[in-house]
Amino acid sequence: MKLLGTLMILTCAMQAQSPDLKSASGYPRMVQKQVTAWIERAAEKMPDEQFAFKPDPAVRSFGQILGHVADANYSFCSAVRGESNPSPGIEKTKTTKAELTVALRDAFAYCNPAYGALTDASASETVKAYGQERNKLGVLWFNASHNLEHYGNLVTYMRIKGIVPPSSEPKPQ
Repeated sequence: MKLLGTLMILTCAMQAQSPDLKSASGYPRMVQKQVTAWIERAAEKMPDEQFAFKPDPAVRSFGQILGHVADANYSFCSAVRGESNPSPGIEKTKTTKAELTVALRDAFAYCNPAYGALTDASASETVKAYGQERNKLGVLWFNASHNLEHYGNLVTYMRIKGIVPPSSEPKPQ
């Protein structure tokens, strides 16, 4: 619930400051920019030895979540870009903080042109994603919301380990 409140406040504050948010296509770009910054910062803050941490054996480890997020960003954004996924299997092949931090940054950088090229006119163009024709706006919104979902997981893992998550850090004065 706190994440939703933070997102709503962030949206209102950024709407007042950003001309990009006068268009429907600007919102997913803004959300993606914020959540990817939080995820990158979460990866930086978690100690390397905690990347294998799982609060329960039935769930992904902290590192596996990061790998899954990187995989998903490549998958969603390659569909929007009309390309094959350039880097599948990160969750299964990368395990260290160094590897996963680079993989995340690369995946987010790969997505930037997909979000950057999205306009209100191109938002309704369809692409093949996960076996169905979907509009670009929907695919990119789903990607951003998927990132938010897993950032919520990371927040819980960090709190369990006594680490303040990026979205709860004190704001600089």
